[in-house]
Amino acid sequence: MSDTSRRAVVRDSLGVAIATGTYGLSFGAVGVSSGLDVAQTCVLSLLMFTGASQFALAGVVGAGGTPVAGALAALLLGTRNTLYGLRLAPLLGYRGWRRAVAAHVLIDESTAMAVARPDRDLARAGFWTTGVTIFVLWNLTTLLGAVAGEQLGDPRDLGLDAAVGAAFLALLWPRLTTATSRLVALLAAAVAAGAVPLTPAGVPVLVAAGVALLVGVLLPRREVAS
Repeated sequence: MSDTSRRAVVRDSLGVAIATGTYGLSFGAVGVSSGLDVAQTCVLSLLMFTGASQFALAGVVGAGGTPVAGALAALLLGTRNTLYGLRLAPLLGYRGWRRAVAAHVLIDESTAMAVARPDRDLARAGFWTTGVTIFVLWNLTTLLGAVAGEQLGDPRDLGLDAAVGAAFLALLWPRLTTATSRLVALLAAAVAAGAVPLTPAGVPVLVAAGVALLVGVLLPRREVAS
């Protein structure tokens, strides 16, 4: 591994990490607007550390759902991290406590910056640079966003009760790159909207997630990936 290659990987990883890490401001504000206090919001970022799942939990609780429903929604969204782990475990080659630490910063961005590398050393450089930088920035900006959000008073007065939906849309939009993914998103939104008046808060998210599972089972692998 040349020094030039390593510097290029670190530079690219830092660019991704800084852009992603500052988005923790949004989660901090959303967390307190959903009824969590500053400490609870920060603990979620420290211990859960996977943005989509954190927004899901805060959104369900903020809508009046139970913590169990929120945890289930977060768990469903977090299952993709298990697949990332299966892919990265042989690539990174860690064992024991190193694997446990790596698992905590195993997110979309750190995975993306590792899997495309031609050797293990560059994969590790991309993974750790991205994962650790995002972890630090995400937690710092979560605290800032939560403190600022707490000072705003009732979030409904400022329209912040819609922040969870907007945050989900911002996370989802860049990933809708295929006809299948766009169709799944539209069907899931329709199913969730239909379930809102019929089910308790939190359940529509779980029901909508079933759309993606159903598509994955029914469609051939090549068609889903196309």
